[in-house]
Amino acid sequence: QVQLVESGGGLVQAGGSLRLSCGASGRTFSMYAMGWFRQAPGNEREFVAAISWSGGITYYADSVKGRFTISRDNAKNTVYLQMNSLKPEDTAVYYCAGDSSSRWRPYNYYSSHTSYNYWGQGTQVTVSS
Repeated sequence: QVQLVESGGGLVQAGGSLRLSCGASGRTFSMYAMGWFRQAPGNEREFVAAISWSGGITYYADSVKGRFTISRDNAKNTVYLQMNSLKPEDTAVYYCAGDSSSRWRPYNYYSSHTSYNYWGQGTQVTVSS
């Protein structure tokens, strides 16, 4: 069982940066692939990024590629999302998620919210124009 808690959200102007953190409980954090998703009002939950257990493999949605960076520190049981060059359309509640699958899978698997076993409560990111 893993519990996830996001932090770091807030209000930022367009072009600015934020770093989200997701802290995880449990000693098996390093065995979980982790993802970030976001959901704006009236929209479905949207994939943002995913990272493998060691951090050596990452996936990104096209909409954030080159602007966002996912990383993890297994010693701290934390996964991060560095968000640069933020745009108003990045405004959403951001969620981290964990997947306990025993092997790494293709992009289509990690980009689907149904693939993840554990979810945090979310943190609001608002980008003003």
